[in-house]
Amino acid sequence: MNKIPQHVAIIMDGNGRWAQWRGLPRAAGHRAGVQTVREIVKASIEIGIPVLTLYAFSQENWKRPKEEVSVLMELLDYFIDKEIKNLIKEDVSVRTIGRIEALPPHTLAKLKQAIEATRHNQKLILNIALNYGARTEILDAVAKIVEEAKANPLLSQGVKSFTEEEFSNYLYTAGLPDPDLLIRTSGEMRLSNFLLWQLSYAEIYITKKLWPDFKKSDFLKAIKEYEKRERRFGDVHARNAL
Repeated sequence: MNKIPQHVAIIMDGNGRWAQWRGLPRAAGHRAGVQTVREIVKASIEIGIPVLTLYAFSQENWKRPKEEVSVLMELLDYFIDKEIKNLIKEDVSVRTIGRIEALPPHTLAKLKQAIEATRHNQKLILNIALNYGARTEILDAVAKIVEEAKANPLLSQGVKSFTEEEFSNYLYTAGLPDPDLLIRTSGEMRLSNFLLWQLSYAEIYITKKLWPDFKKSDFLKAIKEYEKRERRFGDVHARNAL
């Protein structure tokens, strides 16, 4: 591969439909989706992608049936318990974005332990979006700026001249590059309140494959498609200029 994205973000969609089409409870789809997470994390390491962000649980997902939400939390617990040794061995650093304090106490405790146990790992940053909403992220960033401005008059005077880079330092993803590539499974054509600021110039790849059916070969296909894209960031490429 000639052009590896530095940050890949994935909206993992289709677990419920995958199960329903097979006459199974929705929980079965989420369990199958965990296997795909393992495969894509491993593929990211092999390819050499530095950052992988997975949209695991949105703020809107709390509206789902309690049984389904409970299963999702249990699967997060299971993934951490089952994979933490491998993540440490593979030099993967676990991070999160979102208001994780709202997660169940035992899940939050396991998550924080995983973050601490892998904080010095460097091969791949596995960034998990949990209780995440992009609009909330932007509002939280503004709230931080306001609080700091109250305590620091000099900052208050400089807020009007804030650059995009300075504002980005107040987002959940501070310190990470913006995604180069967004992958969405299940064929849906929307962002679903995911990384609205950070995805401004990301290349978007949509596949009709449901998340449990999304394999390493599909992931490589998305990366190959990304390699073919001509990224302009709002500019005009010289060969297309009149």
